[in-house]
Amino acid sequence: MEKVCVMFENIKQLCRYNPWNGNDISAGYRRGMYLDKIAGYMENNLVKVLTGQRRAGKSYILRQMVMDMVRKGINAENIFYISKEFTAFDFLQTYKDLDNLIEDYRCEFHPEGKTYIFIDEIQNIEGWERTVNSLSQDFSWPCEVFISGSNSNMLSGELASLLSGRYVEFEILPLSFTEWASIHSKGFTRNDYTEFLVRSGLPEMIYLGTEEVCRNYVSSLKDTILLRDVINRHKIRDSNTLEDLFVYVVNNATKLFTPNTIVKYYKGRGKTINYDTVTSYLSFMTETYIIHKAERYNIQGKETISGNCKYYVNDLAFYNYLYKGFAYGYGYELENLVYLELRRAGYDVYVGNIPSARTGTQVEVDFVAVKGDERIYVQVAYEINDEATLAREYGSLEMIDDNYPKYIVTLDQQKLPNKDGIKHIQAWNFENELSRL
Repeated sequence: MEKVCVMFENIKQLCRYNPWNGNDISAGYRRGMYLDKIAGYMENNLVKVLTGQRRAGKSYILRQMVMDMVRKGINAENIFYISKEFTAFDFLQTYKDLDNLIEDYRCEFHPEGKTYIFIDEIQNIEGWERTVNSLSQDFSWPCEVFISGSNSNMLSGELASLLSGRYVEFEILPLSFTEWASIHSKGFTRNDYTEFLVRSGLPEMIYLGTEEVCRNYVSSLKDTILLRDVINRHKIRDSNTLEDLFVYVVNNATKLFTPNTIVKYYKGRGKTINYDTVTSYLSFMTETYIIHKAERYNIQGKETISGNCKYYVNDLAFYNYLYKGFAYGYGYELENLVYLELRRAGYDVYVGNIPSARTGTQVEVDFVAVKGDERIYVQVAYEINDEATLAREYGSLEMIDDNYPKYIVTLDQQKLPNKDGIKHIQAWNFENELSRL
């Protein structure tokens, strides 16, 4: 006879969100790359933390993990899924409420062996870290905890102190080209990739219809991140300046600049904004994962360089649907996507600099990507259709005298020959290339 939730009112109303009694939880498109990565860190006391921009797909991944466990034979009653995204969980306000709910669950099901606790949007529970720390260290009850959060109350810098170092973090990014192509039954061609360039990797946008609906969705998401996550947390009074700065970053992504560059830009347009404000606002937006900072890296000295840096947007939707009137093309979008692909593959990504013996100047390499002892160099170009472009794009990589992999990523229809160990990769194949490293 099927077990029925009868003991506690809260547990009764949460049955429909859990895999108990054969419930099949809606989990969307299966994002295997993240599921495999997280699976590699299981069966220990480390708290698994999913972070990332709002609407990047964290909630779906948590639910996919739940259903994967059930399919692999883990007793559904040993799994408890909690989400502050749903009003049924509104009664969860503090860690004490969370403690009581978990105790109700234990009294109802009496799970034997390890229990798996999933808590989505956990930052909305005051003092949540006290419960999570307790669960992860409670030797009397074997328990593995998975949590997600998206806004600036789940900062990477704060996790270390909140969870006392007993955690592993997974940054969830929007859909990759491979994922997007799979969902839309696309191939791996130039035309398919360029269609992806002008769309979005935000999972929910797959199901939206017209251009207007998409634009309104992206605008609302932008407002939520800037207004709720940044302004509310940091008590910012000048919301217009914050949004103006976001517009500037979106339309100057892939360009080197400093906070002073922005100060001078606005001064030339009759608007006063000080250096400290620019620095703070850029940091606040980075904390919410809506933009990413890429510092410069001295390839020869193997160290980061202060001063100029680049910023990239977390998804091209902010450009494609909100600020498309600015005259940037595929080259801008391609560089941004290559950056995201490197980050998705787990690399720390920098803008490379190497001195030219011929000119005495610093030559830029688009990306230096570092992961542990691994390193790769990547140059990005829209197309290489003449000898001058070929010499320029290959030239910076040819100056690097180590043996780490070197790539040119372009939208060229024809595959170009390798040159001096530098491998040409068509953009739509770059993700697969990274998976083989």
